[in-house]
Formats: sequence, C-alpha cells, structure tokens
Amino acid sequence: MYLFNPDNDLALANFSPNYTPPASAAAMAADMALLPVWYSKGDPVVAGGELHRLHLEAVQQLFPITSSLISYDEISKHTHQNIIPWGWNPALRKRLISRGMLEEQLPSLEELQRLRDYSGRQHAVRLLRELQAEEPAYCGESHYFTSLEEMQVYLSSFCGDKLLKMPLSGSGKGLIRILGAITDKQTDWSRRVIREQGGVVAEPVLHKVEDFAMEFYLDQGVSRFTGYSMFRSAKSGAYLGNELLSDRRIVEKLSAYVPVDLLHHLCETLLEKLAACFPFYTGYAGVDMMICQTGEGFSVQPCVEINMRM
Repeated sequence: MYLFNPDNDLALANFSPNYTPPASAAAMAADMALLPVWYSKGDPVVAGGELHRLHLEAVQQLFPITSSLISYDEISKHTHQNIIPWGWNPALRKRLISRGMLEEQLPSLEELQRLRDYSGRQHAVRLLRELQAEEPAYCGESHYFTSLEEMQVYLSSFCGDKLLKMPLSGSGKGLIRILGAITDKQTDWSRRVIREQGGVVAEPVLHKVEDFAMEFYLDQGVSRFTGYSMFRSAKSGAYLGNELLSDRRIVEKLSAYVPVDLLHHLCETLLEKLAACFPFYTGYAGVDMMICQTGEGFSVQPCVEINMRM
C-alpha cells in the first residue's frame, strides 16, 4: 500500500504522535492523495472518497494504471501488505496502528528517532564540506551553529544576502532569507529554532540558475542510484514543481553548464558517502543540488540538502 503524506517533514520535526498538521498541509495531502498511483505499480493507494475514485477512473481511461484505492478505515483489511508512505513519523505510526496495522509492520520509535537525526540539515553541511575537500570545482558554503552569538558573528563577516534554515524542515519550508543585515525578528526566529531543534544552518545566497537532484535508494549500508530530478523553486526556496523529463534529457540540460563527467563522478562519490553516513537507513534519499553562476563560469553546489523520504 502506498500513502502520500506531504506534511511528513513538519511531523518528523515535531515528533509527537499527537501532531496535527496545519490546514494548508492537510489540504495538500487531500488534494494530492492520488499521486502514488503513478509509481505504485498496481498496488493499492490509501485515498478514500468519491472524488478520488472518479478522478482515478478518468485517469485509467487514458493511462495503463491498475492501482485501486482504499480508505484509512479499510487499512485493517490489508494488513498482509506493507505500507509505503512518502515519509515516516510518529503521528503517522500512531494513526496506522489505530487503523489496525500491527506495530511489528511499522518502524519503531527508536528507528524513527534515528530517522529524525538522519534528516537534520547538519548532515548536508558536513557532506558538502567532504565533497568540496575532494573536488575544488564544487561551489557553496554552509554552516551549522548551535550558538546564536557565533551565528551572528558569521553573518556579519560578509556582505550580500544570507539564508537561515531550520535543521528539520523540507520542500522550501523553514527558510528565512536575510536581505543585508539580520533583523530583530529574524534573530528571535533563530533563537527559537536553536532552542527547539538544537541549532540553525546559515549560508550565503548563491546565484542559482538550475535546481536538480540525484535520487538514491539506501538499504542498511548499501546504496544504488535511482535517477535524476529537475525542479523549480522560488527565490524564498519554496518548492514550485518538477520538470517531467527523462534522466537523459536532464543530463543534457545540465551539460550546458558543467561537464557530464563531473556529474558522473559526483554520483559515484555520493553512492559511497551516503552509505557510510546513513548505515542503518532503508529507503529513498534525494540529494538536492544547484547549478550556480560564479565569477569563473558555472559550478555545481553538490549538497544543498538531503531528503530522507520519497
């Protein structure tokens, strides 16, 4: 069974089994509940309601999609099947147990705590430094601060716009763009994030020309490359949408800026480093990247963030 829960990043950051998503996230989950039919390969998708049923029937008139729909209340009839959500968190775990799923079929709270740690942006900060140490052609700069004072010293050390990020957030959420000097309101935001999540990520804003990602599947220390993704985001960092392109076409577009061999080398390096960084994780991991314009031409920012979900 497949399930789309786009509020996962917020729920994982909150980490309460009683988490309630904001109305906007709940509406998005309801509107896009049918998304998994495009990749479920005929397996059931959790999405109840007459509107979704009619929509799926219309789609099946045009495309060879064989997935069926089940409601949350019908999950108890399918406990012989594994469930694959967009992402795991304690609130989803509790909800599935209340619908009849067995605890042994779901991640334990200890496994979810490890996933929460793996999902922190501080891992992307560390991995960026490791990649740049091996390949000077990569651009970008990112720092993880647990001290508000140290963060403020860093922000005042250079001119231009800066970006602050919550360690736990995703899809362009939890980002603050600083235009010049940090404001009192942004300082208060940083103080709260450090208190609630243990730290904050700060970095200069780059001259981005393309957003893309490399997608991987990790299985307890073994990794494989599953494809490219090319997407669009606003200046604020908010996700706007994906380009429906083949891997070959994405590589062709990226090769207008950087050598293809550099992309292949980056992919091979990430296969090794992701397996080493997340040895106990099983699931999809996407590494967001950017093509940026620099004083010397174009360069790859090879690790903007790491998404531990589909």
